[in-house]
Amino acid sequence: MQVLLTFTGFHDPYVKGLIGQEEQPGRLRVPYGLERCTSTTGHCEAMIMFKTVANEVWVFDAEWVPDPAAGRVLYKLPDTLTDREVVEEMWQRNGATDDDPMPYLKTILCRVVSIAVVIRRVAQDGEVKLLLRSLPEQVDCPADCDETVILSRFLTGLGQRKPQLVGFNSQAADLKIFVQRSIIKGISAPEFCRRPDKPWEGKDYFARGSDWHIDLKEIVSSWGKAMPSLHELATLSGIPGKMDIDGKRVAEMWLEGAIKGIVQYNECDALTTYLVWLRTAYFGGFFTAEAYREEQEHVRALITEKAQSPHYAHLIAYREEWDRLRAIGR
Repeated sequence: MQVLLTFTGFHDPYVKGLIGQEEQPGRLRVPYGLERCTSTTGHCEAMIMFKTVANEVWVFDAEWVPDPAAGRVLYKLPDTLTDREVVEEMWQRNGATDDDPMPYLKTILCRVVSIAVVIRRVAQDGEVKLLLRSLPEQVDCPADCDETVILSRFLTGLGQRKPQLVGFNSQAADLKIFVQRSIIKGISAPEFCRRPDKPWEGKDYFARGSDWHIDLKEIVSSWGKAMPSLHELATLSGIPGKMDIDGKRVAEMWLEGAIKGIVQYNECDALTTYLVWLRTAYFGGFFTAEAYREEQEHVRALITEKAQSPHYAHLIAYREEWDRLRAIGR
């Protein structure tokens, strides 16, 4: 026997009509994730495009590595093992092969070592200001590099400023590891976690499809071959993707104590994500062609200003790669 189930949606109880005026029900809504289903695969695709560009936007990227402390506790490893030996054991227990000796681990088994963010603020007079911020701020200071400090500072800043948050794969990965590791570390972030009673009454970083947490990957991706990486999407758009380093190298860099290199790599990824967000916003009609050019020039000015300091000398190579890709696209 075959049974066909048909779902038509549900009425929004908060729209005037269903509450207090039964004869005028709210508009029909379809639950998130059921907007479009492919009958051949059974997969449901959520078609999402953000609706606004806020006056303050944080476009961020994070880096994490296997956490030796987690490996020692979870696998009951002896304290005599070095961090490198523990990490190698974690890889072995999680599917390492000759072809892939350093498999990605569950996020809960990893520690956050860097967060970088490009901040776009629009003043009341319309002036746009860009900032590039990264944690840890002092890579040679062990206290600054502590995971609890990194997460607390970032989430506290989010809770205080309440910007529009933008990432790439941030729904499935970045935000999840922030929550997981914050719980493990005993961090309290009430302002970041606070949610409105109704979606239109406040800012919500946890509601899927919310304009306050935009995951660019969810906008541009579907299943399988329709899922680009950030590197692919950026490079083909004339934006620098991965250059000398990719994510697989970060764990090795951390084991070698190369925190500065990780932060520099993270900052470049944040700039790339920001430029992809700008291009997506232009696609969505939030910027005219002229405004889009101006926004890119703001990024170029930020890079030029920062690159004057030896601390940001790595951004010179980023700008040169951007120039190279833009020349190809002309």
